[in-house]
Amino acid sequence: MLLVTLSANGYLGRYESPGEIINSSIPSKILEERAISQIITKDKLLEKDNKMILFGDFHVHSTYSTDAFMLSLPMLGGEGTHPPADACNFARFCSSLDFWSINDHAESLTRKDWQETIDSVRQCNAVSTQLGVPDAVAFLGWEWTQEGGLGRAHYGHKNIIFKGIDQDEIPLRPIAAAASPGLLGMPELLRYGISAFRPTDRRVYDFMRFMDDARTPICEDDVSVRGLPLNCKEVALTPEILFDKLNEWDFENIVIPHGTAWGAYTPANNDWNNQLNDDLHDPNIQTLVEIYSGHGNSEEYRDWTSVIDEGNGNLLCPEATTDFLPACRQAGRIIEKRCLDEGESKRECKKRAKDARSNYLNEGIYGTSTIFNELPSDWLDANQCKDCFLPTFNLRPKGSVQYMLALRNFNNDDTVERFKFGFIGSSDNHKARPGSGYKEVNRREMTEAAGPEDATGYLLGFQEGEGPYSRSIARNWTSETVPPGPVDFERTASFFKTGGLIAAHANGRNRNSIWSAVKRKEVYATSGPRILLWFDLLNDPYGEEVSMGSETRMNDNPRFVVKASGSFKQKPGCPEYSLNALGSKEIERLCKNECYNPTDIRNKITRIEVARITPQIYEGEPINKLINDKWKVFQCPENNEGCTFTFSDKQFNLDKRDVVYYVRAIEEPSKAINAYGLRCEYDSFGNCLKTNICSGSSLETPYQDDCLGNVEERAWSSPIFVDYKEDL
Repeated sequence: MLLVTLSANGYLGRYESPGEIINSSIPSKILEERAISQIITKDKLLEKDNKMILFGDFHVHSTYSTDAFMLSLPMLGGEGTHPPADACNFARFCSSLDFWSINDHAESLTRKDWQETIDSVRQCNAVSTQLGVPDAVAFLGWEWTQEGGLGRAHYGHKNIIFKGIDQDEIPLRPIAAAASPGLLGMPELLRYGISAFRPTDRRVYDFMRFMDDARTPICEDDVSVRGLPLNCKEVALTPEILFDKLNEWDFENIVIPHGTAWGAYTPANNDWNNQLNDDLHDPNIQTLVEIYSGHGNSEEYRDWTSVIDEGNGNLLCPEATTDFLPACRQAGRIIEKRCLDEGESKRECKKRAKDARSNYLNEGIYGTSTIFNELPSDWLDANQCKDCFLPTFNLRPKGSVQYMLALRNFNNDDTVERFKFGFIGSSDNHKARPGSGYKEVNRREMTEAAGPEDATGYLLGFQEGEGPYSRSIARNWTSETVPPGPVDFERTASFFKTGGLIAAHANGRNRNSIWSAVKRKEVYATSGPRILLWFDLLNDPYGEEVSMGSETRMNDNPRFVVKASGSFKQKPGCPEYSLNALGSKEIERLCKNECYNPTDIRNKITRIEVARITPQIYEGEPINKLINDKWKVFQCPENNEGCTFTFSDKQFNLDKRDVVYYVRAIEEPSKAINAYGLRCEYDSFGNCLKTNICSGSSLETPYQDDCLGNVEERAWSSPIFVDYKEDL
């Protein structure tokens, strides 16, 4: 009993150290070969731009993040510690990125964690510049992690990234969205239970110590950010407070919302229109949005919803269609069938089904907890987008990027009029593996898939004991009483991908050049492959260079050119320089024996798609009529030389409306992890009959199963914003 008590209270745990950065350089020849390959491709495409395209990942977690630490536990099939040093070594020698950032959750970072993160990033930059030109530029940042629902406003997750890494360029402490990580509220009984079930598991001891160390006094509210003491946790409960604090520090930074359509934590009735105002959006620093990550695609808008919010707390369950099955509707079906199977009357069972729909909606993202003893497969494909490209779990259309770009603010008191975001992709990897999408292998290590290896692991899941079988129950959860741990984690695991990338059109490999590209939004997103993409306006009336991410005004019909070339096909294994730097044991542990290892053959770009969005011109204008997702589609030649497409908008000066244009470059089909989500079997009407869930638990899905399927990988350009102006 003494051992259990000491474990539960963290007395036996080891401190999570920052790890060791490999003091080795990538040969200059490798960097030269990368540059030359792009020059050759540009020559074939007749592209005159003298910038280079660099690939990075602006969303990476180490086990300094609470959820990452939890995923590292053996009881969840975790690998153990993955500290900040691992992220540096992985970015340089496994994924071969040009730049990356660390973004651990501010809520769990102590003062010591933050300083060690800074030291690791500085050391990473130092070793990468030993030969003069940086082989990988490391940026410093954190994640502001806010979640609403259950009576609280929802603002979502945002990454904050700083240009500099010197002491006079970064805040003294990260700024959190809450006073502590959610798991600090873990009931004492649960802590003792885990310790009792795993008395010989050293990693459990480490986790308990980690949670205890994260308990930090909260900084005072009415003190300047520069006047606060070092050893307190600085909290910004809303984006307004966060922006105010960042502007008070006055260091160069960017804020990047992410997971905006990810329904695993976003309430179903959340609407990004609520953040389009001076208080909740700062267009000077919140300039990019993460369109794709290891949690899926947040791009596409759909004109359906999983809840009808009538206001005043009245929620209605939408009807099911062939396009969409609301989970509240499926909750009613589950209970109704059970009720009928028990011999109850149809009238009684319909009443129970109605109650089940209502109970589900009232619990928000915790709706599945209102039904006991169901299997993940019982939910079929409820709440999922059936025709989206690699969608997020429980897609929220009013958090999609297309929806954001179609909005306009009609409040004359606000200076903020529209969201004008550039696009990035990222991994959101929680195992210190930036740029994990270079190969579609090792699902359990390269994605967030994790799950119980034995029954003990379910203690950290959203699991409770027995309850009524043929009745739904009203849980009446509040933010204080809801149990800790993931919700619906078995189904969610079917939506974890290896992650995307940000690509920057930069004038050089150095920090200043990369940052300049990011600030002017001359960046684009990919779903993982290193596709080359250019998107430019050809007839700017001011004679300016108008590339992706730019804004202009005109009254002539705009003309554009798109150029794209596919990513390199990959060889198995790792290149010699990676093996020499890391050694065979670290290659196996960190890279899992697979690295970015390109051939000289590129994948084909099969087509270019153009999306055209016209922002609202009156309040309440229907969004679905403003988004033309595949306004133009160009089929590319059957070769590996790339693709060029020139087009114009002949409707522009007739409609006399502002327009947002962006393009997608689509690669030939290839295998990808979790390409088919829940892997439904459909009938002829498009109804899901049964699922084959790709679980994070080896109890459900074999460890070696990567759940591969064919997918068309892609790149999304940042938009070009063309406003109509009658008189120039």
